[in-house]
Amino acid sequence: MASRPKPSPVKPPKKTLLTGFPEHFTARRLLAELLGADSEELVCCLVPEGSLERARALAGQLADELRERVQILPGDIAAMDFGLSGRHYLELARQVHRIHHAAAATHPGVHRQVAERINVNGTGEVLEFAEVTGRLERLVLWSSALVSGTHQGHIPESEIASPPSFRNVTEETRFVAETMARDLMDRIPTTILRPSIVVGDSKTGEIDRFDGPYLLVVLMLNSPLDLRLPLPGRGANTLPLVPVDYVVEAGVRIVSDPRSVGRTYHLVDPRPLTARRVFEIVARVTGHDGPVGNLPTGIATRLLRTPGLNRVSHVPRAFLEQLATDVVYESRNAEEILQGTGIACPPFEQYAQVLVDYVRSRQAEQNAEAKQEVAQTPEAAS
Repeated sequence: MASRPKPSPVKPPKKTLLTGFPEHFTARRLLAELLGADSEELVCCLVPEGSLERARALAGQLADELRERVQILPGDIAAMDFGLSGRHYLELARQVHRIHHAAAATHPGVHRQVAERINVNGTGEVLEFAEVTGRLERLVLWSSALVSGTHQGHIPESEIASPPSFRNVTEETRFVAETMARDLMDRIPTTILRPSIVVGDSKTGEIDRFDGPYLLVVLMLNSPLDLRLPLPGRGANTLPLVPVDYVVEAGVRIVSDPRSVGRTYHLVDPRPLTARRVFEIVARVTGHDGPVGNLPTGIATRLLRTPGLNRVSHVPRAFLEQLATDVVYESRNAEEILQGTGIACPPFEQYAQVLVDYVRSRQAEQNAEAKQEVAQTPEAAS
């Protein structure tokens, strides 16, 4: 009697561990991109206890065929073993074949203790987990081009030649995190992605918070049309803006290519505009005239350090200091690996109106909600 053929072993599903969801805007966009890029991919989102409700709500908004491939796992990125039991931790390590580490404290005004816990300790825990996994294909560290700190001039897609000085604790701790990952590249297959200043979706305008360059948009939308604002600094330095949809699409495509192991990629606009040109475009699409005159960056920054005001001005001060940094981020590696894919960063002129329209619509919604709250107060009713 002929023996029956042995059944083929069941191939374990591919599972990606994603950190930073739902707190980090890039991680939220990354979840949908990962699910759409591979129809067999399971994505396990490591979510802190306080964000579980929001994470489940956002995952619930995905299409059915995508939602069923998402696992929400309660855990702490900076705790030993992610706060999981030993058995659960080792079980997860056996399942994961790829890690997208996008959790990061990115707000320039964050307290040092918080930045060190998330950016440094959290990355340390991810690196330990990566070494425990038995079949890791890739660790993707979502870093930032701003780890170059105050370095001027041409910034290569490689290790920063000399330790920079930093404008804030966010840049400093993310630089430390990237250095930690680099030190283990000989043991962990790693790709480092460095977006520059991330703005909203170039097609929808969606963004999570209005800081950095959005301060200019908000200011112009709420200023009289005949008010002409001075330009902070000379405006000759480039302002390295990049839309979030390009960042996640390019990043996911890059790490799917085996050539990207052990390399760093700047996810930036290869033809960034000067700060003056960005200001002029924003002024035009908001109905204003262009900037008039210049306010020296040093004076503007010192004004924001005024006692009392400095407690609430971390973001505008950090943005002004970025404007004063004459820097160009190399993107040769990214352009080379994306050649022929059809993925390219759109020019700012193409999506500036979309960004402004999104801010305008959000402000209109907030104003309507505020009026409704006022109308519902007992004083208003009486």
